[in-house]
Amino acid sequence: MTARSNLVLLAALIAGTSFYFNHWLGLTGPGEVVWKGAGVALLALWAAMQARNADGWLIALALALGALGDVLLETHGLTIGALAFLAGHLLAVLLYLHNARRSAWLAVPIALGVAFLAWRLPVDRDAAGGIAIYALGLGAMAGSALVSRFPLAALGAVLFVVSDLLIFARLGPLAASPLPGLLIWPTYFAGQALIAWGVVTTMRRGDENLHDRI
Repeated sequence: MTARSNLVLLAALIAGTSFYFNHWLGLTGPGEVVWKGAGVALLALWAAMQARNADGWLIALALALGALGDVLLETHGLTIGALAFLAGHLLAVLLYLHNARRSAWLAVPIALGVAFLAWRLPVDRDAAGGIAIYALGLGAMAGSALVSRFPLAALGAVLFVVSDLLIFARLGPLAASPLPGLLIWPTYFAGQALIAWGVVTTMRRGDENLHDRI
């Protein structure tokens, strides 16, 4: 990695980690939107700076859609934001299945299980169907990560699932609990950071090993 890409990664980690403190600071308006989106947007930029093939661009674009989702959640609401995240999940599924090390069918029960859990959580049953559709994509992303050659990304994907399930639990059994507010952002951003780091560094090591064999 170059010094410039290291600075971008450091900026991403600072932006994403520091946003957690807005839970107590309570900044609102455009400043909050920019701050919230900056962490994952910079992770996407960092991944793009490392991209050398289609897989590299896929992870960069998936992260960029995650950053867009962060912004749209604040500016356009849950449904529009979720669509951006869902598009990112589907790109990630393509990436992970292209790099599968175990049977892709193992991802199916994980996807169905996440969708079922998400469907069960909200009190508003009219919203449960849409949440389940989104969660099916979320679960497919996590399941395909778990069968891929990216173990750190798989851990990150699991944290992403935990974060989103906490969001849905806040619409139901944890509505009165402080836990979602305390855990949603750190599990989400840690998940995205592990996904970015796990995919990019694993692909770079593979490129270096291939270069050494030539």
